Amino acid sequence: MLQSSRVHEGVWEGHWQGDLPALTVLHAGRPLPGLSVQALEEGWALRLPIPVALLSEGVQAFVIRSGPEVVGGFAIGAGAVLDEDLRAEVALLRAELELLKQVVRRLG
Repeated sequence: MLQSSRVHEGVWEGHWQGDLPALTVLHAGRPLPGLSVQALEEGWALRLPIPVALLSEGVQAFVIRSGPEVVGGFAIGAGAVLDEDLRAEVALLRAELELLKQVVRRLG
């Protein structure tokens, strides 16, 4: 289970507790390369450099999933000061909804 995460110096960092499944980080429905995993005494350290090309005006949502299951996510806001953090949450929900729609279409 994803215990904590942060973005530091352009790199997303997370801590996974327990058995590590195959993880994919998605932006706009596309997988991002470069996720690295390092074993710790308790869990796993996860790191993903965020491509500069993905940073632009507004909120960029990133979804972390294991197979079809969403196990986490994060958002980065850039440009004009955001009125509320709610925008970031809505962006994450939209990204998760897109993933769910893809799974439903495959099943149907």
